[in-house]
Amino acid sequence: MSRPYKIPESVLVVIHTPDLQVLMLERADRPGFWQSVTGSKDTEDELLQETARREVLEETGIEASAEGLRDWGLANRYEIYPVWRHRYAPGVTHNLEHVFGLQVPAGTAVRLAPREHLQYRWLPWREAADLCFSPSNAEAVLHLPKQLGREL
Repeated sequence: MSRPYKIPESVLVVIHTPDLQVLMLERADRPGFWQSVTGSKDTEDELLQETARREVLEETGIEASAEGLRDWGLANRYEIYPVWRHRYAPGVTHNLEHVFGLQVPAGTAVRLAPREHLQYRWLPWREAADLCFSPSNAEAVLHLPKQLGREL
């Protein structure tokens, strides 16, 4: 069942390989805007891990196992870009985004949702962070080595 408005609580999933290559996706509705997998909860009671697994599958075709998906314990509250505010209830201006990581083997196949993304790239983590249009996404990518216990 479709909701009239998006829930202002979402996930950001940094998909990466063991050697810190990060999957970046170009938005179909904003060519030139690159990001990690993102998406809002479908229902108020949907668990964040369920949201993350669903969004990863919908946007990339990658099945995230419950064990492989890691909640980084990070959350960002940010102002919703005005261009996207019409998707939210009147008066909603901020979103709470929860950050997850998903490690996948190098060479993992990606199947994009054409209505959401135009193309993808695997990039070294620093280059991926530089490509992000969202500051919170760039910050999450830069946090990747620390999350894996590899201070670089």
